[in-house]
Amino acid sequence: MANVNLTAPAPDARNKKLAIILLCVVAGMVGLAYAAVPIYQIFCQVTGYGGTTQRAEDVAVGIIDREMGVRFTASVDAALPIEVKPAAMSVDKIGSKVTVVYVATNLSDKPVGTTAGFNVAPAVAGSYFNKIECFCFTEQTLAPGEVKEMPVVYYVDPELDLDKELDTIKEITLFYAFYAS
Repeated sequence: MANVNLTAPAPDARNKKLAIILLCVVAGMVGLAYAAVPIYQIFCQVTGYGGTTQRAEDVAVGIIDREMGVRFTASVDAALPIEVKPAAMSVDKIGSKVTVVYVATNLSDKPVGTTAGFNVAPAVAGSYFNKIECFCFTEQTLAPGEVKEMPVVYYVDPELDLDKELDTIKEITLFYAFYAS
């Protein structure tokens, strides 16, 4: 009868293999964490999920008589030394191309980088809110004491008028959250 060696690998080899596996798991988790935000943004932009607006190259066809108010708000991360003044509320006929301006001021004596994420309320209106130009998800660098105008060009799609769920909606809120970049 042949002599069969049924001994387990040495503890050093097992530990090395476990360490490699754990490093791969950690690297995979870090990779997924970095990929999650862009993938979620793409998903939301395509579906309008969670109040995410649509991107447009130009204005939709036609303006209708129904008016829609758009309120603009902003919040700034407490650790970020900037002040952001949102645009004034706008009331326009649905389908009109509208330009509004947010104004950011660097309150520090150092350059500050910021990026803004956005959302729309009510969330169901997000798929009808089309931004042609926006500063969102683009790093804005403000020199010490600089005041910067940041335009938003948008229109509300006339298809909104056909959505019975939005019959009573007279106002949409566009919210920007500014954080350090």
